[in-house]
Amino acid sequence: MLEIKNLHVSCDGKEIIKGVSLSFAKGEVHALMGPNGSGKSTISHAIMGNPKYKVTSGQIILNGENITGLKADERARKGLFLSFQHPPTITGVTISAFLREAVNNLREEKLGVVEFHKLLKENMAKLKMDKSFLKRYLNDGFSGGEKKRAEMLQLMMLKPQFAFLDETDSGLDVDAIKIVANGIKEVQKKSDMGIILITHYNRFLEFFDFNKVSVIVKGKIVAQGGKELASRIESEGFGGFENGE
Repeated sequence: MLEIKNLHVSCDGKEIIKGVSLSFAKGEVHALMGPNGSGKSTISHAIMGNPKYKVTSGQIILNGENITGLKADERARKGLFLSFQHPPTITGVTISAFLREAVNNLREEKLGVVEFHKLLKENMAKLKMDKSFLKRYLNDGFSGGEKKRAEMLQLMMLKPQFAFLDETDSGLDVDAIKIVANGIKEVQKKSDMGIILITHYNRFLEFFDFNKVSVIVKGKIVAQGGKELASRIESEGFGGFENGE
């Protein structure tokens, strides 16, 4: 279980998250929805330990352990993962080298070169990624869709306990969304991973058998529900929530 209790988060001296409490269970898909600027991404970055986002009060509890004071790399080793809305470019570091370093830093038993590349190519095939990606620098010259697939490749290789996927559907066409969604579902099924989908739209959620929807507006949770809530947002937008309806 991953829990956030009465979380308050500030960025550049401005409070963005104003007392949010949520719980996420392994094996479940939890959708976090809201309009632009509502605080969806801020929550994920704060949980991941991004130092730009300061937790001013509240707690982050992972499997009964208070991890609020841990650094980002320590949280990653404990099983947290964040896919970026705008993945950074790292020139000079190939995807293959980056992923092997990342995977082996999280494992007690390190993967050998042959074993690692076999697993990497299997996951790339599932995402319909060309083998040429192995030699390309991380996100360097990638299209929006290629960046998203590279992020999902990381997810499939690292297999965290809980994964925050920040607008993974952004920049993807319908076919690519389906491929990425199927990849996420496959790795979740094999690892019992908890998935938190951060999105504006119901169209990405339609590919998942999701368990819960939480709506955040102006830094506060204003509604929670299931598929009927996501459908309401699809038809009516967030206007009613922003007006307190």
